[in-house]
Amino acid sequence: MKPLLKSSRASGATTKAARGGSPVVLGAALLGFFLISLDALIVTVALPEIGRSLGGGMSGLQWVVDGYTLVFAALMLSAGALSDRIGARQAYGGGLVLFALTSAACGLAPNLGVLVAARLVQGGAAAVMMPASLALVRQGFPDQAKRARAIAIWTVGGAAAVAAGPVLGGALTASVGWRWIFFVNLPAGLLALALLARVPASSRLPARLDVVGQVTAVVAMGALTYGVIEGGDKGFGRPLVVVVLLVAVAAAAAFLIAQARGAHPMLPLALFRSRVVAVSMVVGFMLNAAYYGGVFVFSLYLQQERGQSALHAGLMFIPMTALVAVVNLASAKLAGLFGPRVPMVAGQLVGTAGLVALLTVGAHTNVWAVAALMVPVGLGGALTVPALTAMLLDAVPADRAGTASAVLNTARQVGGAIAVAVFGALLAGADTFLSGMRWSMLLAAAGLILTAGTTLTLPRGGRRDTEA
Repeated sequence: MKPLLKSSRASGATTKAARGGSPVVLGAALLGFFLISLDALIVTVALPEIGRSLGGGMSGLQWVVDGYTLVFAALMLSAGALSDRIGARQAYGGGLVLFALTSAACGLAPNLGVLVAARLVQGGAAAVMMPASLALVRQGFPDQAKRARAIAIWTVGGAAAVAAGPVLGGALTASVGWRWIFFVNLPAGLLALALLARVPASSRLPARLDVVGQVTAVVAMGALTYGVIEGGDKGFGRPLVVVVLLVAVAAAAAFLIAQARGAHPMLPLALFRSRVVAVSMVVGFMLNAAYYGGVFVFSLYLQQERGQSALHAGLMFIPMTALVAVVNLASAKLAGLFGPRVPMVAGQLVGTAGLVALLTVGAHTNVWAVAALMVPVGLGGALTVPALTAMLLDAVPADRAGTASAVLNTARQVGGAIAVAVFGALLAGADTFLSGMRWSMLLAAAGLILTAGTTLTLPRGGRRDTEA
C-alpha cells in the first residue's frame, strides 16, 4: 500500500502543479517570445554602427538581419515536430540555453563573418523555442476561453519586444556600444530558465523528422534570400545570381514533392485544406513583410538620409510601438465579440493606410511627422496577430498545435526575411534612396490589401471549416 500511496501523492502533486502552474507556464513562454521578437528588431537600429565597426556594405548588413530570420524560418517546421516529439518543455529549455550562448557569441564577434555565423545559429535556437513556447501555452490552458486570453497575454511578450527593440537598440548602441544589444538577452534568458524549472514535463507525441523536406527547405530559402540580396547589390543579370535563383526554384519544387509524397512530411499539405490555415499563412507572411521591412528601411532612412543618431532613430519608433500591447489585448476582446475576422481585416486595412501615408515622406519631412505616419503600421499588426493566432489554434486538432504554430511562424519569419532582402535590393538598385523606399512601401501596401481581401473569405466565426 505504501508505494501506491506514494504514487498517488506524487500524482496529486503533479496535478496540482499543472493546475497552479499555468501562470508560471505563461511567464516562461512569454519571456522566450520576448527574446525571440527582440532579437529580430533590436539589431536593426544598430546596423549603421555595426557596419562602421566591422565593415561591410548593404548586403553584409542585410545578412546580419536575415541570417537570424532565415534560419529561424527554415528550421521552424522541423522544430515544431521536435517539440511534439521530445515534449514542449524539454525543447523549449534546450532552445533557451542555445539562444543565450549564441547571444554571447554575437556580442563577442570579432568580425562581420563571425557575427553572421552566430546569428545563423541563434536563429536555429529561436526556431526551436517558438513552437514550443506556444505549445506550452496550450498545455497550460486547456480551456478554450482561458487559452484565448493567455495567447493575448503571450503576444504581449512580442509586443513589448516590438516596442522596446528599436528604442533599446538605439539606447544601448549610443551609450555602451552595439555589442550590448546581444548581451542584454542573458539575464532575461536566465529568468525564463528559472521559471521553466517549475513547469511539469510535457508529454511526448509521435512525430518523425523529415530530413529531405528540411534540407530542401533550407536550400530553397537560403538560395532565394542570397539571390535577392546579391542581385540587388551586384545586379540580377549576373550568372551566379541567376543560377542561385534557379536553384531556389528547383529546391522549392523538390520540397513540395517531398511533402506530397513523403510518409512523414514536416509540412502536412492536408493542413492547407482548411481555408483558415491557408489564409493565416498568407496574412502572417505579409504582416511581417510590411512591419519588419518597414523598420529596416526607416532605420536606414533616419540615420543615413536624415543624419539621426542611433538613439534618436530608436526614439522615432516609440509612437508606432507604444500602444501595441494595449491594442493586442483589445484585439482579443474584439475577436470575442465579433469573431476573429473583424480585427484581422481592420488591422490589415489600418496597416495599409499607414504604408500609403509613408509614400509622402521626403528628404525634408519633419522626423516627428515621419514617426507619426508609422503609427498605423504598428497598430495594424497589433490588431491582427492575436486574433490570427487564436483562430489558427482553434482550427486545428490538439495534436497538430505544435506543427500549426510552427507553420504560422515560419510564414511570418519568411515574410520578414524576404522583405529585408527585397527592400534592400530596391534601395540598392534605385536611383535614389527615397525612390527605393517608396517602391518598398508601395509593394507592402499592395500585399496587405490583397491579404485583407483573402481574410474576408474566412468563416465569420473563424471556426474550423474542414478537418486539418
